[in-house]
Amino acid sequence: MPDQSAKKAKRRVKNPETFRERAVKATETSDKPKRSAGLKQASGRITSPILGPIARILRKVFSLRPFRLIGKILLPVYIRRSWHELRLVTWPSWKESRRLTFAVLIFAVIFGASIALVDYGLDVLFKHILLK
Repeated sequence: MPDQSAKKAKRRVKNPETFRERAVKATETSDKPKRSAGLKQASGRITSPILGPIARILRKVFSLRPFRLIGKILLPVYIRRSWHELRLVTWPSWKESRRLTFAVLIFAVIFGASIALVDYGLDVLFKHILLK
């Protein structure tokens, strides 16, 4: 008998990952270059001879202290932090977006039909009770 109790080990349950942990893991483990990065590089090669000098001048002008101060005054802390948080969001893939959209549409149709059925039933019930 003691052998059977020794064989049963305590079962450990791993805490599920949070969305943020999954997002961090996805950004760390992604070996494929992002599609947008390739597009940025290609467009950069095309526009850099034209816009490069203009961008350098604007960067120098707007890096001056008065412009930084004006930016901090005009953009409240809430907006800056919200923008920073929005950049951390991992958006779903196209396939996942289609699947979730389809699920929402199916749920909306079923829910709407059930509400219509309950409304019709209550309408018939009240007509029989109140009008007779």
